[in-house]
Amino acid sequence: MELLNPLSVSLFPAKSTSYSGDAGSTGTWDPGPEGVVVWCTSEAYVVVGEGVTATTGGTPIPPNTPIPFKVPQGTGAPWRVSAIQVSASGTVYAKPINQN
Repeated sequence: MELLNPLSVSLFPAKSTSYSGDAGSTGTWDPGPEGVVVWCTSEAYVVVGEGVTATTGGTPIPPNTPIPFKVPQGTGAPWRVSAIQVSASGTVYAKPINQN
């Protein structure tokens, strides 16, 4: 089984932001990471990509459970993570990763 490898903290730091009935989006990261580990403090819908904003069409994730997402191949623009609540506001945390 391959392990997930965090990237340089200086180039790809962990980021967080709050969400509610309005989507919250992290700041952006430059292209390069293969994936991102995401966890939220409440049930939330999450999307990952260039200029994304979460809606109820995103991937629902349970609270306090780290979930790996693949970073979609895009145009080479910076990408971000966005989350919106299922039923309660919270905070989304995200850390870019690579496969070993």
